[in-house]
Amino acid sequence: MAIEASTEQAREPRIRLGMVGGGAGAFIGAVHRIAARIDDQYDLISGALSSTPEKAIASGRDLGLDPSRTYSSYREMAIREAKLKNGIEAVSIVTPNHVHYDAAKEFLRRGIHVICDKPLTSNLADAKKLKKVADESGALFILTHNYTGYPMVRQAREMIANGELGDIRIVQAEYPQDWLTEAVEQTGAKQAVWRTDPAQSGAGGSTGDIGTHAYNLASFVSGLELDSLAADLDSFVPGRRLDDNAHVMLRFKAKGSEKAAKGMLWCSQVAPGHENGLKVRVYGTKGGLEWVQADPNYLWFTPFGEPKRLITRNGAGSGPAAARVSRIPSGHPEGYLEAFATIYTEAAHAINAHKKGKAVDKAVVYPTVDDGVKGVAFVEACVASSKKNGAWVKV
Repeated sequence: MAIEASTEQAREPRIRLGMVGGGAGAFIGAVHRIAARIDDQYDLISGALSSTPEKAIASGRDLGLDPSRTYSSYREMAIREAKLKNGIEAVSIVTPNHVHYDAAKEFLRRGIHVICDKPLTSNLADAKKLKKVADESGALFILTHNYTGYPMVRQAREMIANGELGDIRIVQAEYPQDWLTEAVEQTGAKQAVWRTDPAQSGAGGSTGDIGTHAYNLASFVSGLELDSLAADLDSFVPGRRLDDNAHVMLRFKAKGSEKAAKGMLWCSQVAPGHENGLKVRVYGTKGGLEWVQADPNYLWFTPFGEPKRLITRNGAGSGPAAARVSRIPSGHPEGYLEAFATIYTEAAHAINAHKKGKAVDKAVVYPTVDDGVKGVAFVEACVASSKKNGAWVKV
């Protein structure tokens, strides 16, 4: 299994994991549990799977958890697990956005590592406070921007960092979906209800839910920092309180350079025909790259003036960054769950190094609390810009 950095790491005991949220009917909780088990690095032993006691107990029972390690309060869970000799070492937080700050804070302050779903929090003030708590805790904070775990995304990042595209000029990212084309939140659909509720989701709708993914992917691959943006947000469905479509122009800056790259980002949840259309394209002075999540094992590379080249996962043209996070032989599809698992396994490498007081291997890459703060800042800048009729806003 290529993602395991060494046989020594492969022999590490499984990390004792807890989960907050993710009970019965929660899509993303099941995804996190699968991702945590794919590379056999974790044991789920505890959970506060719902704020409703009956549902928490039933969900824990369905997952085979010890009833004494099933809680209806994440605070109670954090306090008790921190005192247990065999208490959890890490916790996955898979709740709606507005719970992330308070829940993560309880565990971080007790030295328990946090693996948190995105966006980091529902507002920038909480994001900054959570960064402070994380920095002072000594515990690790991992944000599950899972698309950064794809081998071909790592390949693209490596090629750009190595200068194969030259100076970056243009970065384009898009993430269209169609599942909110109608007012499904008014039918009581759980996933739609909280995502369209400002009290639970925050200021951004599509920008917070999927726009943050597109923005994070664009920054991760290109290595560029966002300087400013101009956004036009819409709530096309009548009565919807948060945006369901956004067009955003981006101005990037390169570290240590005055050269600026330009970008565009489109995210939409009202685009019929798009189930999950994440795509990123990067163009420089020497060539261009294109990656599409629907066909994730392939990366298109076009050196300027030459024919378009197809780079495949574990195939000709791919390098060590891709190989390191690939699990299966060439020609077999490897996708969403495996990419998600990459983030969990990178976190496991970091946690195991942390336990030994060692620096984590430089090859280990995962989104951090800093990436989370940038994501929430992106959302709030989009909202602010749109309210000013698309005026440019510093991020």
